[in-house]
Amino acid sequence: MTMTPLFIGNLRLPEIIIIALVILLLFGGKKIPELMRSLGRGVHAFKDGLNDTKREEPESPETKEEKEE
Repeated sequence: MTMTPLFIGNLRLPEIIIIALVILLLFGGKKIPELMRSLGRGVHAFKDGLNDTKREEPESPETKEEKEE
């Protein structure tokens, strides 16, 4: 059995089209590209932050002792 989020499991094409039209009416055609661009930048910055924390993993006590000797 595959697990899908609850809110996505029942969406079909008509519901997706209605949601897209509501978003278009709320934000207008000119604002949507700006919103998507800023969302993409935010996701990119988040991924960069995750990669930075992976690179800066804390040292184990054994590694610190080896460096001191």
